Amino acid sequence: MADLKTSYLGIELKNPLIVGASNLVTDLDALRQIEDAGAAAIVYKSLFEEQIQLERMQHDDGLEEYNERHAEMLTLFPRIQHAGPEAHLLNLKKAIEKVNIPVIASLNCVYDVSWAEYASKLEEAGAAALELNFYANPTDAGKSGKEIIEQQVAVLKKVKQTVNIPVSAKLSPFYTNLLGVVTEMDKTGVDGFVLFNRVFQPDINIENEEFVFPWFLSNHGDFRLPLRFAGLLHGNINASICGNTGILSGDDMIQMLLAGADAVQVVTTLYKNGIGNIKNMLGDLEKWMDSKHYSKIDDFKGKLSKENTNDPFAYKRSQYVDILMKSDDVFKKYPVR
Repeated sequence: MADLKTSYLGIELKNPLIVGASNLVTDLDALRQIEDAGAAAIVYKSLFEEQIQLERMQHDDGLEEYNERHAEMLTLFPRIQHAGPEAHLLNLKKAIEKVNIPVIASLNCVYDVSWAEYASKLEEAGAAALELNFYANPTDAGKSGKEIIEQQVAVLKKVKQTVNIPVSAKLSPFYTNLLGVVTEMDKTGVDGFVLFNRVFQPDINIENEEFVFPWFLSNHGDFRLPLRFAGLLHGNINASICGNTGILSGDDMIQMLLAGADAVQVVTTLYKNGIGNIKNMLGDLEKWMDSKHYSKIDDFKGKLSKENTNDPFAYKRSQYVDILMKSDDVFKKYPVR
């Protein structure tokens, strides 16, 4: 029988399947079902800067509602210096107590000081590791990409100095040179990278002429972008690699491992196919390994990475050119009507 154990962020996991951050993991009954289905770890729903600031302001408003209300009142705005996202931390603790597998906390902040402060609070709550959700949505044309990257690298250094648990960086694919960014971040001693963040995009209802907020689930094939970069990065960085986005089946997970990922995160498939699909995906992985006579994950992990593949053009521009040269083949499968 195949051994599915893998190492991610320096943590030994019983298999490479991690349930990613979502509302699903806030349900304690669902958490137990996820563990029973065989998931190796869980990423708890992200704590966002907006939650931190909102709770602080609400706390201040309650304490100082009538302070300084006179003709020479000092300010109309509350001071942001007390309290915190206590409900999130409490629910995280409940989740950690509910299951016997590692629970990774996720954090997304705006201000530099908040990253380290709340990374520490999440560690105190009992998180096995941290996932820093670097979701930058540039709206200032005057801010250069270099400034954004330097800020994120500085955050990684600060958080690594602050906590004693492993730290991963969850990135978007929208960097000019993602490989350069990852290489620079890897120098901070970060323990892992999650490829990639599902960046929210707005939608518009043309009848009501207003913004709408649709469910943002992955589709089959979306894993190909993280697969490419897992293959490029495997063997070239010290940190672990976790594939994320569009991993809906056991076959998708196997492909990510062959490219060089140490683990994968799944969310959409649980909504579309149910929590029980975790067991199906792991069963497919085990059957495939047995059929290929692989006794453990390391026997084939990264076999088709850039570092190990016999095809020197698999991850290069020539692959794209080759596909275009064979584009007529699509009409054989999908004839024009």
